[in-house]
Amino acid sequence: MRVYILLCALTLLAPWAQGQDASADAATPFKLTLGHYAYRNSQDSPRHDVGKDVNLRWSQGDTHAWVGRYEDRSFGRQDRFGADTNWSVAEGLALQPSVQAASGGFRGGSLNAVLGTETFGTVGWGRTNLKPYANLNFDPNDAITLGLGHVFDNGQTWSVSVIRDDRLHTGQTDRHLTGRIPIGKDRLTVDLMYKSGRGDSGQVKAWAPSLTWDFPRWFLRLARDPKQSFTAQDATRLSLGVRF
Repeated sequence: MRVYILLCALTLLAPWAQGQDASADAATPFKLTLGHYAYRNSQDSPRHDVGKDVNLRWSQGDTHAWVGRYEDRSFGRQDRFGADTNWSVAEGLALQPSVQAASGGFRGGSLNAVLGTETFGTVGWGRTNLKPYANLNFDPNDAITLGLGHVFDNGQTWSVSVIRDDRLHTGQTDRHLTGRIPIGKDRLTVDLMYKSGRGDSGQVKAWAPSLTWDFPRWFLRLARDPKQSFTAQDATRLSLGVRF
């Protein structure tokens, strides 16, 4: 609880500490995302299910807050909200606190440190109260994060990161190769993830690719995620979002 309160304070106070100019987000401060998740459970007998996600995100400078709802037949319905920010504490050093909560009593938070600008490294740590939660970031939440990336002169950003469970002794580890590629006024984001570790139905080893195309006002994302969040469900996810 003390960690959660500290992360809340950092997240809420960071915009004033930075003196961040929010003019860049004034035209489109909101982003509405609709997600459709097609699940197939091949464990024992084949079963198909559908998940739906609605998420509204608000931005001002480097600070974001969001509220959403997720539901599927197996898990049920869960309302959620959260906030995150990027707090520049020194030249070449930024802290990125985030907090989240959901109906059913879930609470969680994380704190990342980013060192460097063109070439940068990331170290992060996350904790939850282990209450039931439909994990829509698809990486372990009680975990440590290590990452390394570079921003190239042509505007492309490429990074590698590792997120590993450090609390539940599952060995669950997600490894990401992520590229953000400007194409005119648009941007293509490619994320290739390899996951391994002990899941709900045994040992998991799988590749999970996703593609996101960002247009000036809207975006489209498609992802294929075998054994999503180390469960028995194979997922195909489609998300459509609009900025306004």
